[in-house]
Amino acid sequence: MEMIIFLGSFIASLFGLLLLYNMIRRKIMEIRNIASNVVLIKDHKSYGKTDVIIVGAGVAGSALACTFGKDGRRVHVIERDLTEPHRMVGELLQPGGYLKLVDLGLEDCLEDIDAQRVVGYTLYKKNGEHIMLSYPLEKFQAADMSGRCFHNGRFVQKMREKAATLPNVRLEQGTVTSLIEEKGTVKGVNYKTKDGRELSAYAPLTIVCDGCFSNLRRSLCNLKMDIPSTYVGLILKDCQLPYANHGVLVMSDPSPVTFYPVSSTEVRCLVLIAGQNVPSIANGEMVNYLTNVVAPQVPSELRDALITAIREENNIRTMQFRSMPATCSTIPGSLLIGDAFNMRHPLSAGGMTVALSDIVVLRHLLKPLTDFNDANAVSKYLQRFYTLRKPLASTINILAGVTYQVFSPSLDPSRKEIREVFYGYLRVGGIFTNGAIGLLAGLNPRPLSLPFHFIAVAVYTFGRLLLPFPTPKGILRAATLLYVACGMIFPIIKAEGIKHMFFPVIFPA
Repeated sequence: MEMIIFLGSFIASLFGLLLLYNMIRRKIMEIRNIASNVVLIKDHKSYGKTDVIIVGAGVAGSALACTFGKDGRRVHVIERDLTEPHRMVGELLQPGGYLKLVDLGLEDCLEDIDAQRVVGYTLYKKNGEHIMLSYPLEKFQAADMSGRCFHNGRFVQKMREKAATLPNVRLEQGTVTSLIEEKGTVKGVNYKTKDGRELSAYAPLTIVCDGCFSNLRRSLCNLKMDIPSTYVGLILKDCQLPYANHGVLVMSDPSPVTFYPVSSTEVRCLVLIAGQNVPSIANGEMVNYLTNVVAPQVPSELRDALITAIREENNIRTMQFRSMPATCSTIPGSLLIGDAFNMRHPLSAGGMTVALSDIVVLRHLLKPLTDFNDANAVSKYLQRFYTLRKPLASTINILAGVTYQVFSPSLDPSRKEIREVFYGYLRVGGIFTNGAIGLLAGLNPRPLSLPFHFIAVAVYTFGRLLLPFPTPKGILRAATLLYVACGMIFPIIKAEGIKHMFFPVIFPA
């Protein structure tokens, strides 16, 4: 009997100890959770009231601020100069870019800036022969569907004004001097205000889009930049283009000349000069070059207006252009967008289309995240961004590179003949012309369309040289042109990443 009482007491004591242990364990867990929550709240408060810092308020930065602001994100934009910029690039928005602008709800930023509708280009030879290349817009029902040309500064200011109307977007003029990093993660930026004060701003995500001359890019990626050419820009006043709503591209020697309207009374002229050896404006070399080399080759309807513009004082400007394939940001808590991230030759006017498309991808990608405080989770989402942006971005980048290679100056007779082949291919019409122009306009973001047109151009070349009767000389010439063309296009495709372009399914997205 005593043994039974002893065993019962022992079991009861053991059960009591287990209950006591469980109570103590729960209490300890509660204390740990409270401590953890306190640390989390403290860490969140260290960012103040900002979800995203955007460095730069050009086209990409302003559009991004509007987009995140409308999604309820708390945005702090720091821009070096909030006055209206005066740039001679970023003035032609392709139809594909216009669609992205509509997708972002920013199409009203084209109102009241005298933007001009553009529905295609006229491609001229220097002898006056030409073909009209219209964008394939038939499947789009909207009456105002087209490209747009405008003064870049007016467009940027409209987007800045729209961003400033959002209560959760703060625009500040200041110069960002460096990124703030802690334990390998970007936590914010150091910047100098307009009145000279040195301040710091914190946010869980910092997006750098401070343009082609970015001073923060080196901190975030490995640079592979090329400076292939310089553009010389002029404004022609009270001038009419040969065909309404069509820009002009002249296949002149030694390099192409472009015309497009930037207002109802002004036409922009851009003269491409390959390399960095540019005639001097100060000693009159540039005026002589434009007057004696360029002007005689442009269409007669534009020649007098161009000569007048050349003679106008302070009307000639130059700008070097950079080409840089996209490179992933290597530091969590940060992202590059726009020309700070990816540049291509502006001859195809695809820069704004790529930037706006990237913002559309980024908005959809980050929407599931209620906040950006989990740096690892944000980084995983951002890694998908680099794959999801590829179809449109790579298609336009490759076309920009190929177009520049075709039209750039060269002493190689094969390159000159390829230019003639290119012109002849665009005269074929049908799916060949519409397909190529649709790719250039950003309306067909399918990289697999590129091999189709490359093969079609090759077939056209062989037919051009071998019909009606093939000869050994013709076969050799066709093979030489094909070899030179491969040398032009394949390095560009390689730089964009063959796997990401043509086999995106093998990457997480």
